[in-house]
Amino acid sequence: MELRHLGRTGLRVSRLGLGTLTWGRDTGEHEAADQLKAFWEAGGTLVDTADVYADGEAEYVLGRLLEGLVPRRDLQIATKAGSVPDPDRRFDGSRGHLLAALDASLERLGTDHVDLWQVHAFDPVTPLEETLQALDIAVSSGRARYVGVSNFCGWQLAKAATWQLASSGAHTRLASTQMEYSLLQRGIEREVLPAALDLGIGLLPSSPLGRGVLTGKYRHMTPSDSRGASELAAFVAPYLDEEASRIVDAVAIAADGLATSALHVALAWVRDRPGVTAPIVGARNAQQLRTALSVEALSLPDEICQALDDVSAPVHRYPDQDWSTL
Repeated sequence: MELRHLGRTGLRVSRLGLGTLTWGRDTGEHEAADQLKAFWEAGGTLVDTADVYADGEAEYVLGRLLEGLVPRRDLQIATKAGSVPDPDRRFDGSRGHLLAALDASLERLGTDHVDLWQVHAFDPVTPLEETLQALDIAVSSGRARYVGVSNFCGWQLAKAATWQLASSGAHTRLASTQMEYSLLQRGIEREVLPAALDLGIGLLPSSPLGRGVLTGKYRHMTPSDSRGASELAAFVAPYLDEEASRIVDAVAIAADGLATSALHVALAWVRDRPGVTAPIVGARNAQQLRTALSVEALSLPDEICQALDDVSAPVHRYPDQDWSTL
């Protein structure tokens, strides 16, 4: 699998990442092992997890697999901290919480460092410089090699990145931002993606298949074994409206014309967007993952990309366009 630099750093990762959101919850250790082995055998290197996935069990499962299944040196392990199970405070970006969470993640993963450590979300009640200091400490102490953020809007990302670049003292530049991005969710193109491109921050798209909807599985019915038929139905529901249906139909038409699958078309589109380093792909089983990974050989023709751009284009007017043309 092709490798790409993560933002403006020396870290190179596979251009598809493996997501572990369901590990330890819906995905057992045996199935997780099959997925990790398939990913590694395909040349994948970036494995993404978080301290809150299955209340930490996803990290436990990954850590156990690193002991003997796949060499630790062959993977870049990315995890996140900052989300908390507190209805009154969903995010905690305080220095104390983040560093304690990192230590707990390292223990669960059974490693002395992670390759990429990400702040899971912006904490509006903690000074940003305190949150960023935790990232600096993580790198200077050797517990993290690179750092990034997740779910930061445009001004939050720009503020964090420029603080790291411009403030006095030794600071670690942000390597990445992880955001939802697909043909069904292009909102980051308004401000987040331009900021990331300008500041040299690599984008790691989550839900690159529109929470599974872009595969076409929901075009005529809801499969009984899908997320849409599970306790995650509310997660899928926003992408089952008329507008999404029109985009999914366009993807299906493109797939038919290219003699490939809707999954491959949708995944190749987001993988090759400007600023994207590696979409994070989650799978129900190893066979489903292998199918997704086989997109490596596909590059979409320019005219197909343009048609998909047109049918899924978000409405961006003032002040994103030149005001004199409005």
